[in-house]
Parts: sequence; C-alpha cells; structure tokens
Amino acid sequence: MNATLPPKNSAFPAASVLASLGAALCLSPCMVRAQPTPLTDKLVGDVGGAAYITQSVIRSKSNDTSVLPYGFFDYGRFFARVDTLGLKTVKLGDGYLELAGRISQEGWRADTAALAGLTDRKTPIPLGIGTFQETPYGGIFLNAFVDANQSHGTLLEANYAARFTLGRWAFFPQLGLEYRNAKYTNYFYGVSPAESAASGYAAYKAGASTTPVLGLAVDVPLGEPWVLSMQLRRKWLDSAVYNSPLVSRKTQDSGFVALSYRFK
Repeated sequence: MNATLPPKNSAFPAASVLASLGAALCLSPCMVRAQPTPLTDKLVGDVGGAAYITQSVIRSKSNDTSVLPYGFFDYGRFFARVDTLGLKTVKLGDGYLELAGRISQEGWRADTAALAGLTDRKTPIPLGIGTFQETPYGGIFLNAFVDANQSHGTLLEANYAARFTLGRWAFFPQLGLEYRNAKYTNYFYGVSPAESAASGYAAYKAGASTTPVLGLAVDVPLGEPWVLSMQLRRKWLDSAVYNSPLVSRKTQDSGFVALSYRFK
C-alpha cells in the first residue's frame, strides 16, 4: 500500500493475510447467501454533539479535548460511525464493501520547550476500504487505510462489538487490534539523526506496531428521541511505540460523552 517496496517488517505480509481472508469470506457459500441490512433513503441512527478526550502519549503534550458533532447513523449508502465516515458499495456477506475515511488525532505539534528541535507531525488522513458485518453474534468492523498525508503509512484494524441490555440501558463491550506498518509508526514516534542533533533526544527508528484495544460503550435513553452515549477505550501500546524517547507511557485512554437525537 506504499509507493515504494515495503521493508521486511512492513504491513505487506499483514495486508496479504487480510486480503486472503477477505477473499475467502467473499467466496464462502454462507457469506454469499447472507443478506445485509437493506439500504433506505432515510436517516437512521444518532446525530448530536459530544465532548471528546484523548490521552496524549507524547512527552509534555496535554490531552486532546474537544466538543464536536457526533454521529452514528446510516443514510442510504452514506454512514458515520463516530470517527469513521464512508460509502457502502457492493454487498459483502452480512454487510457491504465500504470506501472509508478516518478522522484521526495522532498528529502533534512540537510547540513545547521539551520538544524543541523536533518537527511537527502532521495529522494523518487515513483513507481506504472496510466492511461492517452485522451478525447475530455482534458486529465485526474491518478497515484497511493508507495515510494520504505525510507518513503514507498503512493502518489495518479489526474490531468486534457485542451488545447486551440491563433494564433500559444498552452496553457494547468492544475488542480490537490495530496494526501500523513501520512507515506509519516511525513518522509519528521516530527521531531522525537531524532531530536528535537539534533536540538532544536519542535517534530512534520505530518498527511496525500491533496494538490491542478494549472498550465499553453505553447508551442511556433520556426519553424519546434523546439518547446519552458514553464510551471509554484503552490501547496497550506496542514496544515499537513506547520505546520511543518521545513517548511517556505504555497505554492510551480515550473516550466521549454524547447527547444525540435518535432517528428511526
């Protein structure tokens, strides 16, 4: 997924495995017979606003907090899933093959005294393909992105979300895995020899990283059609990330609280 030949520890082998798995799913008789949720010409889901927070892992950088629009809905072929937007194309198993983009917060500015001598890391623009498989056992989200901004690296991810209710509350436990190739990881967490000389940090070249993710989301009805949604996620950073002299921790937490109008 890069313009140049991938290094030995790049995402190319992982991408090949993912492509083979996708092909097997497409050719599987049970997947061919599956029927995804029909497309409708109306908005279905949640639209509102949310307060977001993402813990910074970069030394001297404060946590990222913001108040922004919130959406988890479908409108015909268009969909929004919090930070992932896209278009559904052809049917695929219990869902669709999707063209997708991600709103990312991995970029950072070297605007503190502790980061003097380093260059800014531009916020990535992950673009690619994916699918959401809505099965009787929960939802499966698969995405393959390439950063269209500076790193030109590859991000692969697989997430599973279940659903259970307790009274009127709905709970969504989540389990996921994220893979970033060496080009992607090194852009954000590596230190070049020139930066090392200017900043005093040791030079560091980051390899590919694999990050497990656990999360829990909760929907609380406030009286139709209003819903309060909350989510908390934790990532356990790969040693390729936390061994960087720029990184101050081994885990990263993020979450949001959203108030939305539920369209049916």
